[in-house]
Amino acid sequence: MKTSIIYLFIFSFLFTSACNSRSNEQTFDSSKLPRASEEKIEKLVEDFIMVEDGGTITIEPLFYDLKTQLILDNKKNVKIQGAGMEESVLSFRNLKSGGEGVKIVGENILIEDFSIEDAPGDGIKSQHTDGITFRKLNVTWTNGDKSKNGTYAIYPVQCKNVVIDGCIASHSKDAGIYVGQSENIIVKNSLAFGNVAGIEIENCDNAEVYDNMARDNAGGILVFNLPGLPKSDGHGTKIYNNAVIDNNHENFATPLGDGPNGNTVTMIPPGSGIILLAAKEVEIFNNQILRNKTTGVAIASYQITGFPAEAPNWSPYSHDIYVHDNSYERTLKLPDLTRELGQLISVYNAHGKAKTQDIIYDGIWDKEISESIESNPMKICIQEKGIEKMHFTRFYLMDGEDKIESFKDYKHFQGCNVNVSTDVSSLTSLLPL
Repeated sequence: MKTSIIYLFIFSFLFTSACNSRSNEQTFDSSKLPRASEEKIEKLVEDFIMVEDGGTITIEPLFYDLKTQLILDNKKNVKIQGAGMEESVLSFRNLKSGGEGVKIVGENILIEDFSIEDAPGDGIKSQHTDGITFRKLNVTWTNGDKSKNGTYAIYPVQCKNVVIDGCIASHSKDAGIYVGQSENIIVKNSLAFGNVAGIEIENCDNAEVYDNMARDNAGGILVFNLPGLPKSDGHGTKIYNNAVIDNNHENFATPLGDGPNGNTVTMIPPGSGIILLAAKEVEIFNNQILRNKTTGVAIASYQITGFPAEAPNWSPYSHDIYVHDNSYERTLKLPDLTRELGQLISVYNAHGKAKTQDIIYDGIWDKEISESIESNPMKICIQEKGIEKMHFTRFYLMDGEDKIESFKDYKHFQGCNVNVSTDVSSLTSLLPL
């Protein structure tokens, strides 16, 4: 695999930002920065409101103690420019109302070179925006990993033409980098650590996730399609050249029954590398998937959640999945037993109890396509080198049947490939020099 240069770049870039393997360590100490005066804070709030199309908002090398949200509403061709992640910091610790710290709606927006800390909701959210680039942003919560932290660190939703490049996202109670219900997406050169989910692509079309590191999350990289959202099934995602390492963090998401903020990610078993849930047309290749204690890759349909699996223009099945040419390393740690999926993997896998799995497939298929899974009706194609020495488990978990079985029969999912087509070439113009 041609990954050595890529990983050298990832490690040199990310670790010069002073992150280490402990999820509760901040990227730097913002308390040492000079404080912005009230006049400087008021001016920044006013700049977000008053900036004209084509203008630039400058965030000086200061610590801004903000008590209000920063909102950029329906502006075009605006640049929000800091002096660097470790120089310009927007703190929302004393924001008592509102959700996200920064909210963006507009067209062709560039946001770069600053940090966001301790938003009561999402760190930075962009909605209904066509053309947005997040570059060299650090978004975090400074009290470590707590269920009272915000939901998402970097959160574009219902957007088009999204680039996330060279960012750091940590300690969110859902996903550090989350792109939802959007189309035409690049997530590259970024680090997600200490979150419940590191990077999540949900109900999206045409996404490429590459050259990132997802470490010390409960789950590293997720591709989900959930029912009941304004945009239904997404398709076309490539995940490649990423380091998905040591994602064994506890899952501190808000439980599903605990109020309106409960989320599907609460079901992710710690120790999950890459998880596909009701995913369509996904290719996973050339990744380092190392020491994730429960499973390296999980391919699942939505029925495994136990929630209603019917919605208009949406399918609960994962299909057209191509997994190939990845590197795996199992850990000596015990698989997770705190979540039902972790219990399933730990107890019922085909290689013996309490065995970490490299790849699992829940084996749920659409019987309207075929009566037999041996025909590979969902087009799950696994072409990993050395798979005969790997821990692969296919389960039998069909609805209405009170039995659980597991099999090592990876051969039903070989001798095939799936053409996953993506094209993000139009986004290169959004990548600043």
